[in-house]
Formats: sequence, C-alpha cells, structure tokens
Amino acid sequence: MDGDLGDFLRSRRARIQPEDVGLQAYGRRRVPGLRREEVAQLAGVSVDYYIRLEQGRGPSVSDAVLDAIARVLRLDETEQAYLHTVARPAPKARTGRPANAAQRVRPGLRLLLDTVDRAPAFVLGRRMDVLAWNALGDALVGFSRMPVAERNMPRQVFLEPAARELYPEWAAVAAETVAHLRLDAGLHPTDRQLATLVGELSMRSEDFRRLWADHQVKTKTYGVKRILHPVAGELTLPYETLGLPGDPGQSLVVYTPEPGTETAERMALLASWAAAPAG
Repeated sequence: MDGDLGDFLRSRRARIQPEDVGLQAYGRRRVPGLRREEVAQLAGVSVDYYIRLEQGRGPSVSDAVLDAIARVLRLDETEQAYLHTVARPAPKARTGRPANAAQRVRPGLRLLLDTVDRAPAFVLGRRMDVLAWNALGDALVGFSRMPVAERNMPRQVFLEPAARELYPEWAAVAAETVAHLRLDAGLHPTDRQLATLVGELSMRSEDFRRLWADHQVKTKTYGVKRILHPVAGELTLPYETLGLPGDPGQSLVVYTPEPGTETAERMALLASWAAAPAG
C-alpha cells in the first residue's frame, strides 16, 4: 500500500533515542526518536539517499543497505523481513497468483479439519478471512452464524461488540490481529480487497486506526489465547498456526487444550453440546 515503507521507517525511528545508539542528543527535536540524518549516518548512506528511500522514490535498494538500516533501527527478524518486502515489493513473483484471486480450500484440507474432532480448528486465508472450520471451531467462535462477507478475523475482533467479552485479553488480541494484517499488506501492496478492508475498519473503529498507525508487524505461529465462552465458560487455549506450503496465503489454526486441565474438560462438554440435536 502507498506510504507503507515511509510510515514504517518513521515509526521505527521514533522509538529509538539518540543515546540508545551512542549519539549525543543536541538541539531541539521536533519529532521523537532519531532524525533521518542520524539514521543515514549510522547506516553509512547519504542523507539524500535515505530521505528518498523513506519517501518511496529511491532507486532499487540493496540487501546491504536494508540490513544496515535494520541494524540501526534495531528491527527484529520479522520487522527486518517486512522492511525487505515493502522496500522491494513483488507480490506476483512471491505468491504465483494475483493478490485478489479467489480463495479456495482443497477438499483434502476440509477432510483433515473434520478428522480433528477433539480440538477447535479453522483455516485462515488472505486478509485473515476465515475459509473453513471444523464443528468444534464453529462451536467455539460461531463462524457459521456470521454472514459470509463478515467471516474475517479483523472484522470480528474490531466490529463485533461481543468480541470484547469473548476475548478477556481483547487489547492483546487486537494488537496481534493488526500486526498480522500489516504483514499481509506488505506482501500484497496491490490487493484492492485488503485496502477496502483497512479503509472500512479505519472508519468504523478508533482502536483499529490507532493500532494501524503504530505500524507494528509481528507473526505468531503459536501462543495461548483466553476465551470466555457463553456456554463453556473461561478457556485457556494454547494454539498452533501452521502455514500450508501448497496453498500460499493459507494457514491452519488449531487450539490444543492441555489434557487433564479444566479447559480440556470444558471443551469436551462444548463438543457434546455442539453435537446434541437441536430442539
């Protein structure tokens, strides 16, 4: 998306103080953090070169320069990869398909979901769209009750009022969701559907606008999520997120309650409740 590189670099400059990198602070600073001139000096490039890079109008930049800037700005591994991506975007070469291509879940993957009957599981696609789920995943989050156009994790987190009750640690969930969406935006800068989603969320959610402006980028392949379910009660759910190499842009998310815990017992009750015939 337009401005991603400059916004990202400015946000990262703002969090580094001169004394953090061995510089002596001098003069009145109009903005927090490092000046562009200081980043250029520490990275070993000309000030004009760095300014043009931050403005998105520089020449093709080398790995060495990007790595030097990453070192100065103390980027972590995910942030450094993101910097390389937004500085030299090539979405079609990276994915092998247009950014706005329709998303489909292979029959074999749907069958795999159904065989995971003791753990909630679902498939996320581009833009964190929810593409498929198993019965327990549906019982946990309620994907099938959502309109098709709203089966999207950022929409659920920021636009569904019940999300703040479902996720007791909502602020952390919201920040992680935006940071992941930022990574998707870096990989697919020409995705019109993603631009529309970001625009809608920005208009309708002040929290999303604030988090999007922070320009955090993170990937979480595992972790723990707390959920306060209206039927099962409070659940502490470790999860694993597995990328699907044969299906670019898709990942399988599986919640893995630890055996013998209260959460595991409550999940078993939830499974029974979900399997009970209506009426």
